[in-house]
Parts: sequence; C-alpha cells; structure tokens
Amino acid sequence: MGRFGFQGYGVPYAGVMDTYAASVANMVLGNDESAAVLEMTMMGPVLQFDSETIICLSGADMSPMLNNEPVENNRAIHVAKNAVLSFGKLNSGFRGYLSVSGGFKTNKVMGSRSMFKAITGSFILAKGDELLIDDHVEAILKKNASIKMNYKYLYSNIIEVYKGPEFERLSKNQQDMLWSQEFIISKDNNRMAYQLEQLLDNDLEPIITSLVLPGTVQLTPSGKLIVLMRDCQTTGGYPRVLQLKESAMNIMAQKFMGNKIRFKLI
Repeated sequence: MGRFGFQGYGVPYAGVMDTYAASVANMVLGNDESAAVLEMTMMGPVLQFDSETIICLSGADMSPMLNNEPVENNRAIHVAKNAVLSFGKLNSGFRGYLSVSGGFKTNKVMGSRSMFKAITGSFILAKGDELLIDDHVEAILKKNASIKMNYKYLYSNIIEVYKGPEFERLSKNQQDMLWSQEFIISKDNNRMAYQLEQLLDNDLEPIITSLVLPGTVQLTPSGKLIVLMRDCQTTGGYPRVLQLKESAMNIMAQKFMGNKIRFKLI
C-alpha cells in the first residue's frame, strides 16, 4: 500500500496505483490488505509458477489465461505447480493486479515491498526474474467465499475533488472552467503524474515550495494541470488548486492517453 513515514526525507509514498483493486485481490485470498501484489500496466506478463498456490486477479481486464484456459477476475483460482499464467487483449481499465496466497515475498526497504527506482534499485520486473511466494500453501478453495466487486469505477470519468490550498487564488472564470470543461489525459502520464491536454489561463504567482501529496492537482505557469500520482515528489512550487478524493485516485489510475475526465467538487 505504500512507504509511509519517510516523506520528510523526500521519499515518495509509492505503493499500488489502484488501492481498491489491490485490496480486492488480497481480500479474496484472505491476505492482509498490505500484502505485496504484482501491478501490471496495459499488458500482462507470462508467469510460470514453481509451486502450487492460489491467486486472484483484479482491476483491469487483460483477458487472463491459466494454461491457455480463460480465467476470471476477482475469484480465487487454484494454480498447480508449473502452471503458466498469461494475458491477452486489454478489455477494460489500464492497471491490473495479481495477488498470491500470503503475498509476494520481495525484500522490504523502509518498511515496504513497493518498488521505486531510487529506493529499491529496480522498479520493473524483467524477463527471467523470480518472485518468491509461500511454497507450503494448502490450495483448498472455499466454495462459499465470494465478494461483491464494483466495476463501475473502471468506466467512470468523474473525478471527485476538494479545493486545494491555492484554489481561492483562481478567478471566478478559472474556477468555473475547472467544473465545466472536459479534460483529456495527455501522452505524458505515468506513476508520478498525469498531465492533462487542455490549458487553463494562468496568471498566478508561484508559491513557496510546499507539501504535495498523491492526488494534488498543480497548475503550471503555462496553464497545464498536473495530477500527481503515487510516485510523486513530496514538495512542489506550483499552485495546488485541487486535491483528489482517494476513490478518484483509483479512477485516475485506470485511465490512459486519450481518456476524458471531468472534475466534480465535493
């Protein structure tokens, strides 16, 4: 879920982009909510399991297959030793999550297993990498276990926000444009921030470098809006005009270039 308590040293929270999907993936298996999961962006990998386990997939629908047989998201799935999990077409969403019984056993750095380039050295998995999991799992599925999943957020374009610390510095016209205009996700989007294509006329003075958080919306001198995401920096000097609700962060995490959003004031 993230690396907490080190922001004073400039260390980002990191953690999963979509906390809701990751929580569901762990909940289905009875894992602790903070158990490490594998985040997959736009396309999934090919994974071979060296031991028997139980898995769950959640978030984006990437047409998952176990030994070339389709499997469903948000269900506990028995995986035999040497089974191969693969993925195909992206049908909905943008980021998917894989949980395993007991969670992935990667190294903890500053209290978290979350990968971040400047902290853990590597920040993506490469071909041939191995991830440790529990090898003593009794793979017995509980037939009566079920969970209700809200799929609607994968398709929603409404981003609920609070007023940011510098919101009141905006003119009435600028404020109205935030609510009335549709914004498009630009090609410049990643785990650090999403930039929006449409510009907002801006004559605000820069602020003294101050605290920013995942979900902070900054307004640059050029009028570009930047939505900070999980790997964002801990301070910034651009006016902070909006702050995303936590659930809105999950919606944003499932968006990609060309998708449209609308801000809604809480």
